[in-house]
Amino acid sequence: MGYWDLAEGTDCVQKTWITTKLATALGLVGSAYHIVAFQPDSAVAALQRATNTTVTMATMGAIFGMATCLSAQARDAPDDPLNYFIGGCASGIFLGARTHSAITGTSACLGLGTLAFFTKVGKMEGWKLAAPPKL
Repeated sequence: MGYWDLAEGTDCVQKTWITTKLATALGLVGSAYHIVAFQPDSAVAALQRATNTTVTMATMGAIFGMATCLSAQARDAPDDPLNYFIGGCASGIFLGARTHSAITGTSACLGLGTLAFFTKVGKMEGWKLAAPPKL
């Protein structure tokens, strides 16, 4: 069962687990590319960098999943794209706190919130990023 298969505002633990797994995988892939592109001085430094990036991404995924689901429950508006903006913004605020930067937190809040908002709108309206091939 996937993220979109679960009803909005229900089964928050399952939805949070799915977003955490996806964000962890993204963090692992991103940290692998970062280690290859900017090679650290030692294996310990590489492990620290990979762990830091992966844990940060996993936490952001968990925050997004839980904030989106709880927002849908609290606002009693399960299919409102604003719930996704709130979840994305909460993840961005965490990133700002993690980096000790208000500018990073503010811009990540707006950027991730907007991305999540339009992802939900696109899902609701059936937007396609790529059309099927013409035969």
